[in-house]
Amino acid sequence: MVGCRVPLHGIGNRHGAQREELDMSAILAVNAVDGRQSAFEVITAIFSNGDALAQPQQLVEALGNLSLVWAVVFLIVGVLCLFNGYRYYKATTVILALLIGAFAGYALGKQIGAQWIVAGCLAALLATLCFPLMKYAVAVLGGLTGAYIGANVWSACAQLFAEPGQVASNAEHYWIGALIGLIVLGMLAFIVFKLSVIVFTSISGSSIAVMGFLALLLQLPSFSDGVASGVKAHAAVIPILVIVPAVIGLILQGTSSHGAKDVGAAA
Repeated sequence: MVGCRVPLHGIGNRHGAQREELDMSAILAVNAVDGRQSAFEVITAIFSNGDALAQPQQLVEALGNLSLVWAVVFLIVGVLCLFNGYRYYKATTVILALLIGAFAGYALGKQIGAQWIVAGCLAALLATLCFPLMKYAVAVLGGLTGAYIGANVWSACAQLFAEPGQVASNAEHYWIGALIGLIVLGMLAFIVFKLSVIVFTSISGSSIAVMGFLALLLQLPSFSDGVASGVKAHAAVIPILVIVPAVIGLILQGTSSHGAKDVGAAA
């Protein structure tokens, strides 16, 4: 009798394992059919390249995997940051630092299989550090924004003006543009604080809004093909789409802040 129980127990375990395998297969099948990824996966995939905006093929593929809800969230947050970032610069700085910490922590945490823990801890740390070090946080965000724009402008110009045989080699040196932008906008925060805030909120807001808007259009069957082909036409298309709203936001934020108390003094 005892000998009969062992096979039955083993059979039960095998059935349980088979059910778990079937459940996992069903989950994977649903994910494959849905074809969507989390916002963390999409953003880390996009910014795995320093010149993300000048790589339209990879950018369109990544944004196509962003869900409709996240596309709308990105669009709304980007527009608010684009036109009201200076007015609420402290909240904007904390939120951007929190997002950078979350996405960077997620990418780092994947190496050890604890992406959510590392993302939460790093996000909380960077957001908290902004309160006692607000001016330095603005300088860091300004420098990162400068590096981001410098890298993408360098790569886009390299692909636009370089000889056909030198496009790839010139574009690979986008780090030179990133270094120039990092130094210029990083130092700008200590010289003209107000302008630095307006610049990094305008560029950040424009980038987030444009990505959200493109992701939203890519979810609509009537627009997806035309948008994808238009954006992929040249590496300079997406940087132009980001720079134009950023300049508009910079001008509007600058004019609306006239007569207001300088935020640099408050910092």
